[in-house]
Amino acid sequence: MKIAVLGGGFTGLTASYYLAKNGHNVVVFEKEKILGGLASGFTSDNWDWVLERAYHHLFHSDGDILNFASETGFNNIFFQEPETASLYKDQDNYRIIPVDTPQDFLKFPFLSLPEKLRSAVILAFLKFSPYLTFYEKQTAEEFLKKTMGNNAWNILWKELFRKKFGKYAENIVAAFIWARINKRTKKLGYVKGGFQSFIDYIAEVNTKQGVEIQKGVSVNEITKTAATFKVNEEHFDSIISTLPTPVLVKITGNLFPQVYLKKLGKLQYLHAVNLILETDNPFIEKTYWLSVCVKSLPFMVVVQHSNFIDKEYYGGKHITYIAKYIDMDDKLLKMDKGEILDYWVPHLKKTLNSRFKILNAHLFKGPFAQPIFDKEFVKNKPDFETPVKNFFIANLDMTYPYDRGTNYAVKLGKEVSKLIQ
Repeated sequence: MKIAVLGGGFTGLTASYYLAKNGHNVVVFEKEKILGGLASGFTSDNWDWVLERAYHHLFHSDGDILNFASETGFNNIFFQEPETASLYKDQDNYRIIPVDTPQDFLKFPFLSLPEKLRSAVILAFLKFSPYLTFYEKQTAEEFLKKTMGNNAWNILWKELFRKKFGKYAENIVAAFIWARINKRTKKLGYVKGGFQSFIDYIAEVNTKQGVEIQKGVSVNEITKTAATFKVNEEHFDSIISTLPTPVLVKITGNLFPQVYLKKLGKLQYLHAVNLILETDNPFIEKTYWLSVCVKSLPFMVVVQHSNFIDKEYYGGKHITYIAKYIDMDDKLLKMDKGEILDYWVPHLKKTLNSRFKILNAHLFKGPFAQPIFDKEFVKNKPDFETPVKNFFIANLDMTYPYDRGTNYAVKLGKEVSKLIQ
């Protein structure tokens, strides 16, 4: 069969690998000039490694991508145990509080001992329980208040949910927090050379198997003939779309039934803003991942990448991500790099460190980066099969209840390839 794969990220490249391995003729369409989608990277002066536009790491439990790397002969993934922490405000002082271990949790200063013990029991339950359907029948707020108590919700969770999901925070189903805790490992993985090196390696393997990869090529419309699909004047027996759902809806208006398009149109998303700073000194001395639990701060997370991956690979410069998810109407979406620097940097100086010099800055905005995992999402999220025969979807909405990530992108690519005989 001749198959069109829309999107050259991990999902599309994985699907192409298995389809070509099974003897199919595969063409990948990627609108950007670089492959990788949300995991794609960029470089700067005197860097030896490519850096992701949005922070990336693997968990030690990410079996799908680790097995795929092994199967394709890629051996450049390694693991370390960087420190993760949360930022709190204690009266007029800002405090970085580690949250890596049970011992850290027992030292947590803002909950009583009974509250900490109660919360620890629920965290253990979430970590080791299988997925249960009742997680979808209540919100995370309802579940956490009921199990951990109101004070634990207010101190541990409320601001984290609001930073991540904004005005939708109280609507997020409990399945999200189950997946978040269940999946987490202290060991975090990274790719030598950056994730782009793995992406380029898979692309090369695909090319050797006969896959045609068209970079810098957009797909604006798909039409259906009696027996085939027409994509950019080429005919295909089958299509796999890895595109974001809102993008797919736009290009399939004349292909899918209106009732199906209306269902997909009910899904809501936030967009990502990632500001990446190269500095002479780090913002944080030890911590890699710092969740921001202070309402007055206008960003969600500070990721000191060079506390995870040595700054020697980035010309000796310290690398920091500052990030936030935003609505379509958020002012950040219209702000340029200079305006966001002026907005965010004073907060960084006030709360973390004022002894730094910005050597370079990079701004990336990612559309449809975070689905809203509410009850409407659960009812309307896409499945592999669509109402149109031989047209399949394998996009990152389908990683639910897990957060989007490269491990699940690989898993989706492999699974959708099995549906094409």
